[in-house]
Amino acid sequence: MEGGLGGNTGPTNPSDKSKVLDVKPLRTLVPLFPEPPEGPPFVCVPPNGPFLSGFSPFFPFSGQQVSQPTPDLNQNYLNSTAVPLRSVRAEPAPASGNGSHKHKSAGPSSVKKKAKRRKDSESVLTSLMNFNPGISLSERDDGNRQLVESVLLRFDALRRKLSQMEDAKELHSSIIKRSDLKAANMMLTKGVRTNMKKRIGVVPGVEIGDIFFFRMELSLVGLHFPSMAGIDYMAIKSGDLEGERVALSIVSSGGYDDDAEDPDVLVYSGQGGSASRDKEASDQQLVRGNLALERSFHRGNEVRVIRGLKDNVHQMSKVYVYDGLYKIQESWMEKGKSGCNMFKYKLGRIPGQPAAFATWKSIQKWKEGLPSRAGLIIPDLTSGAESTPVSLVNEVDDEKGPAYFTYSPTIKYSKPFKLVQPSYACSCHDACQPGNSNCSCIQKNGGDFPYTTNGVLACRKPMIYECGPTCPCIRNCKNRVIQTGLKAHLEVFKTRDRGWGLRSWDPIRAGTFICEYAGEVIDETKARQESGDGESEYIFHTNRLYESFKWNFEAESSEDFDIPSPIIISSKNSGNVARFMNHSCTPNVFWQPVMYEHNNEAFLHIAFFAKKHIPPMTELTFDYGIPQSGETQADNPPANGRKKCLCGSPKCRGYFY
Repeated sequence: MEGGLGGNTGPTNPSDKSKVLDVKPLRTLVPLFPEPPEGPPFVCVPPNGPFLSGFSPFFPFSGQQVSQPTPDLNQNYLNSTAVPLRSVRAEPAPASGNGSHKHKSAGPSSVKKKAKRRKDSESVLTSLMNFNPGISLSERDDGNRQLVESVLLRFDALRRKLSQMEDAKELHSSIIKRSDLKAANMMLTKGVRTNMKKRIGVVPGVEIGDIFFFRMELSLVGLHFPSMAGIDYMAIKSGDLEGERVALSIVSSGGYDDDAEDPDVLVYSGQGGSASRDKEASDQQLVRGNLALERSFHRGNEVRVIRGLKDNVHQMSKVYVYDGLYKIQESWMEKGKSGCNMFKYKLGRIPGQPAAFATWKSIQKWKEGLPSRAGLIIPDLTSGAESTPVSLVNEVDDEKGPAYFTYSPTIKYSKPFKLVQPSYACSCHDACQPGNSNCSCIQKNGGDFPYTTNGVLACRKPMIYECGPTCPCIRNCKNRVIQTGLKAHLEVFKTRDRGWGLRSWDPIRAGTFICEYAGEVIDETKARQESGDGESEYIFHTNRLYESFKWNFEAESSEDFDIPSPIIISSKNSGNVARFMNHSCTPNVFWQPVMYEHNNEAFLHIAFFAKKHIPPMTELTFDYGIPQSGETQADNPPANGRKKCLCGSPKCRGYFY
């Protein structure tokens, strides 16, 4: 530019504002400081001076430049490149001491550790697979009630074991993410299943009203084979040719607009056409399951219906109830909420079958108070002692309730057990975590957390140790299951021939805590006195002989109890809902000793857990056991204490004590 200035040379006429100055932005300037001891110390002066000797004013604040040469501002005097201030970051302090944080990278050692953990996980799963199926080929094709219950018990035992290991981070995260699917896959691989032969109508061993908490359970017992699809079907053979497909079963789980006021009627939507992440909603097609339903409508064959309902205890889960046999009465097509065409099928329940879904609908209305429970005597016989009310109901006769007793939610000791060795509380300040080897409560449980994440008992043990009042962990710690009170809505009801009994409005999952046996701990003398008064049904003995059964996974440790000193609990005058549980030779509830300490004193509790999945309004029962010789007086032998058993079980021994 003519008459312009050099890049770093001061102007000859600084007052001429018509000229454009070629000046670098201030943020890129590197100031020049005189190096000591040659120059004077750095001082701050006003822009217009006066300036000390050895300093030149910055242009354009100065007037006429002095003869002193202007420094070249593009020269790097400080061996550093000037950068915008916003891009400057402080250098991290060198890592030292306990507070240092090192950047972790997925180096070779990290990869090796992950590979080793994965290999160890695969080894663990391989060892879990080492069990005897115990089911013949014919039993796999056609089952019975005993086989169905056995398959479901074994599946749930394996699922709980996998859940326990997953909670403790003993398995590599990529090995297992859903214990139910992994357990089912292992069961199918080993051939532990029944009713593999597809059929129309009744499935041997599966009863109307049975409940399932996992879709894979339906498949293992042959009720509904697909793990995700809502329609199961098969081809009917005609001679040597494979004929048309007909529907066998459907699962109505609320994915579509399936609803009807009448519990014996189901309006079922066909499959397909739903919107997903990758595609928009579309018209349903008359193929696969939809075509099978259409064929069944014209043939008039029976279709099994499984209803999927929300689990009130575990809000993120569903419970499936087998509602029996239906027939398709109508089929049509209509516009759905998405604006696309959907197939609709109206199914009617075949009369004469036991109530199942209808019972669920009634319970829902009772909880809403419309209408009130028939035969209701007292809405809550605990008078608020339990967080969940326990209703008292009699639909059989005019009796207004059991004999008077004081409701007490827990056991009462005149003196606790003294521990032989001192026991220390855990040091967990939040909640005890599975897999924490430093937790003393987990150590007392043999290194395993006794419950899964959702509070289900993982396995029976000689003794379970829960966190006690001395432990600093939070009140809702997962290792305080029996201390949190009732979870299900229970009902004390009058039976037709066995006095008062206990049942639940809610479905109960296998391994769920129901209640503890509350009452007063008494000695042998008082126990004999109460037995002589005919009150033996209100006495619980820990030293009775109980029929053994397998509930844990195949390879797990002993299920025999290890109680320091036998106790006798009387619930005659003071007790809770457990005093109303009747005896059964094939019970659906079992008891487990649980202990927790307070100030170095041990308190033993008798906790009841569900042996299997229990449908709503099913009576809760446990085995009363057989007394040993020392329990009765010499002039009152055990045979004289027998009572006729009316449990109705196929394995009923005919009597109980």
